[in-house]
Amino acid sequence: MELGPVTIHFYALCILAGIIFAVWLGRVRYQSFGGDPEDISEAAAWAIPAGIIGGRLYHVITSPEKYFGKNGTPSDAFKIWEGGLGIWGAISLGAFAAFLFYRTHKTSLNFPYFLDALAPGVVIAQAIGRLGNWFNVELFGSPSTLPWALSVPKFDRPYGYAEFATYHPTFLYELIWCLLVAFLLLKLPGKLKNIVKNPGDLFALYVLGYTCGRLWIEALRIDESNHIFGVRLNIWVSIVVLAGSSTYLLKSRAKPENQSLAS
Repeated sequence: MELGPVTIHFYALCILAGIIFAVWLGRVRYQSFGGDPEDISEAAAWAIPAGIIGGRLYHVITSPEKYFGKNGTPSDAFKIWEGGLGIWGAISLGAFAAFLFYRTHKTSLNFPYFLDALAPGVVIAQAIGRLGNWFNVELFGSPSTLPWALSVPKFDRPYGYAEFATYHPTFLYELIWCLLVAFLLLKLPGKLKNIVKNPGDLFALYVLGYTCGRLWIEALRIDESNHIFGVRLNIWVSIVVLAGSSTYLLKSRAKPENQSLAS
């Protein structure tokens, strides 16, 4: 949207709003664990830039044709405000940066508590970020005639789908799924202690829950993507992440409860 000489990118605003909310909720939850909420803010100063870089790198590496293909524009790789942040790259590099912060600074609680404090806010931030896909008219799914199908202008329709006017709003499906996962993360710890047993388990449960939804949502998408054995790359990544988080939770259940707070 143009306001005089200023261009407002709603995708970027959605990402920013999600980050602000995640940090706020993380501070509240971290303090409820007995920690100093300033740990969250200081670690976020490391994690947020790293997460944005990681998310963009994942997107560019897994979809390089748009930037480095025959008709690609390499400079577009830096235009984050136009969309294109891979969640796995963002979470991985952001979490690694926060881990480095916790290894190099004195904090009131240890790193797994940081992860558990952030988990619900992060998945809500993902939901908020998906609103940006609506503004950009991107990441929708296959053609659909359902009542809630998304109407897509002709110039935004993928190659080969020009005759279809409405599509699955997969970003909306993911938004709803993320909010459901957030609700469960906030409610489950007090009710299912055998699942959320040790610090760090809640974050693993977030990864597991989100990935379960991403698998079927990703299968509906028709935007350009690299494939391995005919399957979208992000589906393979989701399967690997799902297996990893499930294994972590199973191993954690076999451990004695860990109530260590000091880093």
